Amino acid sequence: MLFWTIIKVALKGLLANKLRSFLAVLGIVIGVGAVISMLAVGAGAQHQVLARMTAMGTNLLIVRPGNRPFAGVVSGTQQNLKEEDALAITSSVPGVFMVAPVVGGMAQIKYMGSNTRCQVTGTTPTYLEMRNFEVARGRPFTDAEVERAVRVAILGPVTAENLFGNDDPVGETIKIKGINFQVIGVLKPKGDQGWFNPDDQAIVPYTVAMKQLFGLDYLREIDIQCADLASLSDVQTATTELLRTRHRIMDEAQDDFHIFNQAEMIETVSSVSRTFTILLGSIAGISLLVGGIGIMNIMLVAVTERTREIGVRKAIGAKDRDILGQFLVEAVVMSGIGGLLGVGAGIGAARIIERATEYATRIEPLSVLVALAFSASVGIFFGFYPASRAARLDPIEALRYE
Repeated sequence: MLFWTIIKVALKGLLANKLRSFLAVLGIVIGVGAVISMLAVGAGAQHQVLARMTAMGTNLLIVRPGNRPFAGVVSGTQQNLKEEDALAITSSVPGVFMVAPVVGGMAQIKYMGSNTRCQVTGTTPTYLEMRNFEVARGRPFTDAEVERAVRVAILGPVTAENLFGNDDPVGETIKIKGINFQVIGVLKPKGDQGWFNPDDQAIVPYTVAMKQLFGLDYLREIDIQCADLASLSDVQTATTELLRTRHRIMDEAQDDFHIFNQAEMIETVSSVSRTFTILLGSIAGISLLVGGIGIMNIMLVAVTERTREIGVRKAIGAKDRDILGQFLVEAVVMSGIGGLLGVGAGIGAARIIERATEYATRIEPLSVLVALAFSASVGIFFGFYPASRAARLDPIEALRYE
């Protein structure tokens, strides 16, 4: 039997029972749509998290003090990171592009009758560049102002709005913990990062923060940005060796500091996100399998109803492979149409989820191709048994079937 004749007969068989065929196709539509929309949610979540992490800087190593052991228990963090450590890293570790010492804490900030409590970060001008902060109005403070411990501050947009509303704060004087600071700039918004809102903070020279605001002689952390061609692992190893030497740590003793590698953190987050995406896709894939079972059920019913027709076709010369091809084409057509409609439904569902909720979605071409390939495979897999059963019917017994 010619191939096109097989397709015409298969389509005629599907159109003969429109409602039944529609319900079988609907199962595939729901399955494919669920797979694509769930994969879009997972990919969107991964992209959103990675974007937030990279927005806070790239090629970064963050050195923080370790925990202070006392009588076998942890009793807070050690106070062992000094300004000299940051200077030594800058001058002695190869592959380092910029270093920023960081101190800080929560503080009350007042202006006239307005006040707010937010994070106050003491650092150097390199911190703004390393962390991808941009000044929207005004200017950043300079290295000279850091050395002279000048009382100047750069406000995050949320902090500026809380204190000044819609007025321009540049040039105004605020009080941080009762000490006057001149506002010299306002940052561009970056968005809430979940665990920390970079838009709700004040950034001041670290010399002022250490000596006048918080009374500290140690750093909260040291941020290191590596050169583009440098290996973060090599810089991390060199920094570890330098700090162990400076802190006089014996060979068998543990480090009294921690170094967080941004590349490792991004890889960990990506791995968790991929697992989450696979989980969502697998759950949605179950509905696609259910749709395949529905096709198999419909095809088995069709074989039973058309037993006499199969007998007639065999009696006039149709071969087993013709009957097999006819019913297999019917199954593949149903799954193919369902797959194409499911792609549209999945993309539409992803768009609705993005607009109706706070979750970002991201449609990836690979997920669409996988869903289409899977739906075609489902049609072939679940359609093969009913088709082979029809092809194996004995024509004489089929002609006797009532």
